[in-house]
Amino acid sequence: MLADLTATRACLAGGTTTAPAELERCIAAVEAPANAHAFLRTTFDAARATAAKPGVGRLPLAGLAVSVKDLFDIAGQPTPAGAAVLADAPPARADCPAVARLRAAGAAIVGRTNMVEFAFSGVGVNPHHGTPAAWDARFGALPGAPRVPGGSSSGAGVSVATGAAFIGLGSDTGGSIRIPAALNGIVGFKNTARLVPTDGAVPLSPTLDTACALIRSVRDAIVAHEVLAARRVTRSLAPLSQYRLAVPSTLFLDGMDAAVARAFERTLGTLRAAGATIDTIALPAVQDQPAYGFAAPESYAWHRELLQRAGDRYDPRVRARIEKGAALMAWEYIHLQHERQRWIARMHASIDGYDALLSPTVPIVAPPIADVAPGAERDEEFFRVNTLLLRNTSAINLLDGCALSLPCHVQGELPAGLMVWHGALMDDTVLNVGLQIEQILQKQ
Repeated sequence: MLADLTATRACLAGGTTTAPAELERCIAAVEAPANAHAFLRTTFDAARATAAKPGVGRLPLAGLAVSVKDLFDIAGQPTPAGAAVLADAPPARADCPAVARLRAAGAAIVGRTNMVEFAFSGVGVNPHHGTPAAWDARFGALPGAPRVPGGSSSGAGVSVATGAAFIGLGSDTGGSIRIPAALNGIVGFKNTARLVPTDGAVPLSPTLDTACALIRSVRDAIVAHEVLAARRVTRSLAPLSQYRLAVPSTLFLDGMDAAVARAFERTLGTLRAAGATIDTIALPAVQDQPAYGFAAPESYAWHRELLQRAGDRYDPRVRARIEKGAALMAWEYIHLQHERQRWIARMHASIDGYDALLSPTVPIVAPPIADVAPGAERDEEFFRVNTLLLRNTSAINLLDGCALSLPCHVQGELPAGLMVWHGALMDDTVLNVGLQIEQILQKQ
C-alpha cells in the first residue's frame, strides 16, 4: 500500500527522505504505463523548483506532489476542461483560489489531469485524450480488461491511486470525486460546496459544483480540506460507538451488484463487531431529477454561444446532455430550485438525529472501458452505467451535503467504496467518523 501524505511528512521530519526524492518517485509514476492518458500536461521542472525551496518542509504539503484537474485555472496555462473545443483557449492570468491555496501550502504541482469533457459524466471516458484505466491503490493492478476510472475527475483519481500524486485536486458536482475514489480504491472527500471557492474553474452547475480532493487516506483528507477551505477541522477522539449511525434503506441500496453488496455487508458487520450501533432508516424519495437536472440548464447557459460556433467539436454524449438544458422553461427551473429546498427540509427531518449515514458510494464495480468507449453503438450501455454510478453520490449534492468515500474491499475483490455522509456543514463530523471507520477497516 502506498504511503500517505501524513506518513511521508513524518518521514521528511525524521530525515529519512526528502521532498525532492519523493517528487522523483511521483514523477516516475506519472511516466509509468499505469498513468497512460491520466495527465494532459506535466510541469515537472516547476514542481522540482517547489520541492527544492528552503523551508518548504515546514508547510502543510511539504513540497510533495499534487495533480490538478484540467478545469482549474493555473497561471500561464490554458484551461481546456478536457475538451478539444477549448484547446486554443488563452492562458489563465492567475491561479484559481484552490490552486493558489495548494501552492501556498507547499504543493509541488506535477501536472494537469485528464477528465470527462466539461465534467459531464461519472464514467471517466474521454474521446479526445483517451481514457485512463482504473488502478487499485490498495492492491495494485486490476485483473482482466482495463476498467473505467470513474469521472469526471478520472485522471486525478488514477494519479493518486498509482502514486503519481498525494493529492488530486478535482471537482464534484454529482459524484466526480467520490466515484473515482470508489473505483480506484482511494479516499475522496466532497466538502460542503460553499466552503471552497470555485472561482477560476470551468463550471458545470454553479448550484452544485464543489472544489475538493482525492487523497490516499482520511487523515490526508483532513489535511487537504484544511488547505482548500482555509479552515481547521475540529477533531474528535470519540470511538465509533459514541456516534449515531444509520443506513438508508431507500434508493442507496437498490441494484447493488454482488461484489458491492458483499463488501458493504461485510463492512457493516465489521463496524458492528467493533461496537458501532447502526440503525436502518427510510428516507424521503429523491426527486425524479438527479443532480444534473441543474447541470443541463446551467451548462447550456455557459455553452450556448460556443455550441453554436463549434458544436461539432464536442463529445456527442456531452453535447446531447448540455443541449437538453435549452428546453427548460424559466418557471420550470425556478420550480426545480423550490422543490430542491423542500426535499432538503424533508431529508433533514429524517437524518438530523444521526451523526452520519452509511451507504455504498456506487452500487456497481467498474465496468470494462471497452463496454462504454466512445461510439453510438455503446451509448445505451454508457448511459445505463453513468446513471448507476451517479445515483448515490448525486443525492448528496442535491442535499447540499458533504460526503467521504473510503475503500471497503479486500484483496482479491474489485474496488468498492463506503460513503459516509450528512447534510451541509457536517464536514468535521463526517471526517471524524470516517477516520474511526478507516482505522477499523485497516485491521481487516
